[in-house]
Amino acid sequence: MGAWFWWMILGMAVVTYIPRAIPLTFLEGRELPASVQNVLRNIPYAVLGALIFPAIFFIQEGNIWFGVVGAIAAFGIAFAGANVMIVVLGSIAVLACYSLFFM
Repeated sequence: MGAWFWWMILGMAVVTYIPRAIPLTFLEGRELPASVQNVLRNIPYAVLGALIFPAIFFIQEGNIWFGVVGAIAAFGIAFAGANVMIVVLGSIAVLACYSLFFM
């Protein structure tokens, strides 16, 4: 690996840090309106849905039920109000049990 590799990693770190640091700098100590807070609170679930939904239809083993069970588990756990990490880990656990008993 050349030096270019480390410069590329450093550049990617700076580029991803700037969009995160700017709002923290300018919004420090300010309270956002409730409507904006509600939108920002739902973004992780929207991203999770955007990642999961297309994958339901493109299961490599050809078993569509594996995708359907995973989606139902993920959406059910998310609807219950769990953290995004809990939704992901819960759906993985459900699919592990499904593959153990039904595959």
